[in-house]
Amino acid sequence: MKLSRLLLLAAVLLAAGAAAWRFSRPQEVALAAPRRGEAAEIVYATGTVEPRIWAKVTPLLRERIVELCNCEGEAVERGAVLARLDSRQAEAALAELRARQKFTAAEYERIAALVERRVASEQALDRARSELGQIQALLAGQETRLESYVLRAPVSGIVLRQDGEVGEVAEPGTVLFWVGEPKPLQVEAEVNEEDIPRVAVGQRAVLKADAFPDRTLEAKVDSITPKGDPVAKTYRVHLSLPADTPLRIGMTVEVNVIARIVADALLVPTGALRGSALFVAQDGIARRREVKLGIRGAGSTQILEGLSEAERVIAPFPDDLADGARVAERRG
Repeated sequence: MKLSRLLLLAAVLLAAGAAAWRFSRPQEVALAAPRRGEAAEIVYATGTVEPRIWAKVTPLLRERIVELCNCEGEAVERGAVLARLDSRQAEAALAELRARQKFTAAEYERIAALVERRVASEQALDRARSELGQIQALLAGQETRLESYVLRAPVSGIVLRQDGEVGEVAEPGTVLFWVGEPKPLQVEAEVNEEDIPRVAVGQRAVLKADAFPDRTLEAKVDSITPKGDPVAKTYRVHLSLPADTPLRIGMTVEVNVIARIVADALLVPTGALRGSALFVAQDGIARRREVKLGIRGAGSTQILEGLSEAERVIAPFPDDLADGARVAERRG
């Protein structure tokens, strides 16, 4: 019995010692030294590559396509016929109006002759004149409407893309042709309204495209739309591309506009921060500290005040670490 009590007491003492050793052991953390380098303030957006000079061709009427030029990739002059819509009903209506105009004009001339012989009244002549004018106005409108059945190139250039097939019904607003110059190219990007004050014409931009995952492509801010979109809360920004860009029309890109660069900035890993707080290791003790931040990037963040170059920060930020806890640098 006495032996059993001694064994139980020894087990309790061993467990207590192990717990005390475990809780008194320093917590292993990864340390990083602040470094000097460039801090870049970036404005992020997404955009689409498009020609600087181009136009869309869309039908104004819902009608069946009866003719297509089949000229994708070919050069066309302004006004060239690209497609025709079924205009048989419109032409029949035009023929009817012309017949009515001919009859109304003859009737007007007959009444005018009667007025000269004082057989008809001036009121009858006025009614005939009014009816003739109405028919002429309807005729002019129908002739103009008939032009809408012919889709023409709005500018000279290359047919960059052609959609639709003969026999399909074209819907108003549906783009059937894109016509323009394949060079020069630009990127049209949408920038959030809270970021647009930091964007200015002439700023350099770095682009990333899925088609060229291993290449960093260049662009420059060329223009900013004066009026933003109040619904999307964005502003349209155009970026010019160099003549030798490998990007193609219609590609999507990630845009990083370099709004500002600070040289010789004191940088720490962004993962070492929670808000404006970080941990530094001082003689094996973790000290939580508030710092003043500058430019914040995805990888590194500039520290303006509260940290010296000689100190070491704990990165990533340890959520489970208490201020004043013992720490040791993790090896390997």
